[in-house]
Amino acid sequence: MKEETEILEFKTSTAELPAALNSIVAILNKHRGGTLYFGIKNNGKIVGQQMGESTIRDVTRAISENIEPKIYPNVQKVSIDGKECIRVEFKGEEIPYLSYGRAYMRVGDEDRQLSQKEIKNLIMKSSDFDTRWENEITEYSYEEVNEELLKKCIKQGNESKRINYEYTSKRDILNRLGLINKEGKLLNAGNALFGKNAKIVLKMAMFATNTNLTFLDISRKEGNILELSSIGETYVKEHINWTVNFETGKLERMEIPEIPIASIREAVMNSLCHKSMISNQDVEITIYKNRVEIYNPGQFPEDYTPEDYIEGKGKSILRNKLIGQTLFLCHEVETFGTGIRRIFEECKKNNVKVEFRMDKLGFTVIFYRKTNEELEDVATNVLKEDKTINIINGTVNGTVSGTVKDSENIIINILKLNPNITQNQITKQTSIPLRTVKRTMKQLKDKKIIERVGSDKKGYWKVNC
Repeated sequence: MKEETEILEFKTSTAELPAALNSIVAILNKHRGGTLYFGIKNNGKIVGQQMGESTIRDVTRAISENIEPKIYPNVQKVSIDGKECIRVEFKGEEIPYLSYGRAYMRVGDEDRQLSQKEIKNLIMKSSDFDTRWENEITEYSYEEVNEELLKKCIKQGNESKRINYEYTSKRDILNRLGLINKEGKLLNAGNALFGKNAKIVLKMAMFATNTNLTFLDISRKEGNILELSSIGETYVKEHINWTVNFETGKLERMEIPEIPIASIREAVMNSLCHKSMISNQDVEITIYKNRVEIYNPGQFPEDYTPEDYIEGKGKSILRNKLIGQTLFLCHEVETFGTGIRRIFEECKKNNVKVEFRMDKLGFTVIFYRKTNEELEDVATNVLKEDKTINIINGTVNGTVSGTVKDSENIIINILKLNPNITQNQITKQTSIPLRTVKRTMKQLKDKKIIERVGSDKKGYWKVNC
């Protein structure tokens, strides 16, 4: 048998199982995949592994219970030179991996434990993997997109003045948005947003009680982000309670949801937009008797808490920058870094308790449902004045802020998404004339809203708001 390498590890027997798990995470953290054998000495001599009825199951369980984030290896009994061995093939992208709460790195054929500082550096180096994923080229042509969705998004962008060009053709629009390559092949980001072949998964379930013991309904949908956003919102709307009220002196029927629809829409879209596309977990909507949970398999930004964003102190940090930028231009999402605050304020206004939970491998928004008595109170005490819940082009609840113009707002958000973008690229993406882009950015610099860090060629834009 050949010698051990940085992606190949030998263990004499399963008595070395804890050390084997350390080797697995060390290889994952260095190479994102490898192979380990039980029944082979580290010098390559095959000695075989004594096998019982539960040996394979015990190895699989040890990996499942002691490695985080979870991986799903291929564990098999194999025969090598007439002797039974166990082969473990594994891979994963959610770096860093830990075994028994510790992180390791493969160095040659050895496993070295990492310090806290080294773990943090590893996270920083691997954090752009989602961005690389977005820009990878798929096998699908620009023709294989949902044109109806594409037209709708451009229309919304036109109406919100974030996009100044009209719809022409699929290829032209996708090229303007930076979602295809020169040969017309969709990038992963383009397929995730508009593709007919997108395989993003949304899981939805409803339970009879406050626990997940008794299913009332379960559903699994595959599709692109925009399709699943609509499906998820509809699922919640159809499974929560609504009250009916007739305004005094009118015959108009008012249907009032127990949870604000704007908050549901925001939470569902954010979960799809910000999910880790390389995770083996899916976005989940779970409806219990007393709450609705919307789970996003993407960890919360390091060094921040939900309270920071509620208070307006959180920095906009996008996991999927190209996807987020497109959704912003098409007016599917608002100003970045404000979603949690909008959900919180809308729920507070409607007397709905909402909780933001930072999970080990993701993030969950929890809406607490109303009792029958509380629903009756809503029906009899509903506000009569007109309510505007969207924030559009500097307008908050119907009141113009007066601090940022349309073109300034668009450019600020684009710079937040891509600090290295050029003025010519901004013009290409938005059709704002280059002359206007230059003038607007000068005005923003004069107001100290943005600043240039470094040289014109190698520097970047910093947004101070």
